[in-house]
Amino acid sequence: MKRNEIILVILLALLNFTHILDFMIMMPLGNILMPKWSLTTSQFAVIVSSYSLAAFVSSFGAIFFADKFDRKKLLLFAYAGFLIGTFGCVFATDYLTMIMARVVTGIFGGLIGAQVLSIIGDIIPYERRGQAMGMLMGGFALASVVGVPFGLFLANSYDWYFPFIVVAVVGIFLLPFLLRYVPNVNEHLSHPVALRQRITNFFLIFQNETQLTALAFSMLMLMGHFIIIPLINPFMVYNVGVPQEYTPLIYLCGGLSALVSAQIAGKLSDRFGKRQVFVASALISIGFILFITHMPTMPLFVVLITFSLWFSTATGRTVPGQAMTTQAVTTQTRGSFMSLNSCVQSLGSGFATLTSGWITYSDEKYAIHNYNILGYISIILVLMCVGMAYRLDRLILKHFDQ
Repeated sequence: MKRNEIILVILLALLNFTHILDFMIMMPLGNILMPKWSLTTSQFAVIVSSYSLAAFVSSFGAIFFADKFDRKKLLLFAYAGFLIGTFGCVFATDYLTMIMARVVTGIFGGLIGAQVLSIIGDIIPYERRGQAMGMLMGGFALASVVGVPFGLFLANSYDWYFPFIVVAVVGIFLLPFLLRYVPNVNEHLSHPVALRQRITNFFLIFQNETQLTALAFSMLMLMGHFIIIPLINPFMVYNVGVPQEYTPLIYLCGGLSALVSAQIAGKLSDRFGKRQVFVASALISIGFILFITHMPTMPLFVVLITFSLWFSTATGRTVPGQAMTTQAVTTQTRGSFMSLNSCVQSLGSGFATLTSGWITYSDEKYAIHNYNILGYISIILVLMCVGMAYRLDRLILKHFDQ
């Protein structure tokens, strides 16, 4: 990758770090908030999913106006609003006020993901996009390696809202660098598309087999992951017996593995093919999903090794999967398409989170029951994605041949 591309992707990865950390840190806080506010698994799932469902609404609206603006300006606007919402979470005092704060954060957060992917898709050529996606996924890994463990340490040592203060402060320091080093991305504005045409283009997406397949693939890929994610921390503490003070180590080890595997997956995807790397990672991940969702009481080192390997295979799916999705659309409509992609991802993760709360329940000791059922659902979704990856790869190749 070129120097200016590396700087751009690093900054977007850091932005992704704060964006993803805000979402990720909410889930491990279940250990604290469920007893503190007397929440059921369903209520906690609603708190977590409220961000995703709000993001679904805003990203759906962005489908019709995202390509009217410079992608940089829209990204900075959304990020500023996201930071305000994040800081608002600090003042939540119960179930309802936390939902309100998460909805505000999600409305702006829903605009961020699509713009980041659109900027990458517009600036980074496809032959180097796998490596760029690997670096971008480093933001996710960094959130796991540094953000979540440190956030949980602050929550355990002081109070639950301290992680949100940290996210807001880091984001404020990042804003000037984004303003200076992220270039204006406005090539699509040289041939503006009228609102009526954007509405027509929206419905045409559902007649375009390549784009429709990419959207379904992207949504199922997120659902397969998030169906088991929200209740992992309570399950590890109240079912597997991991002490509360050691839970940050799970995310530290998993994040370190994801950080390394993201770079490896990106390079392997560019060298051997996105679909090949996706399928291999997806099939390997099934064994870890099965073990984690059926895990009995285990020594801490077994838990850490298992999560490290699972995080690696999950990252190995996401990096090539996202790269394949970005290639399903042209530059002129990439903003709208990626907004729709972000929209279906938010809907998928939100619905998966709600489903996890509906299927499971906790007893008087907060032990999670029916978690194994979530594992079976996750495996089915992963296998569906494997089949769709072959179809999407053929459609993309067909598109290149035309």
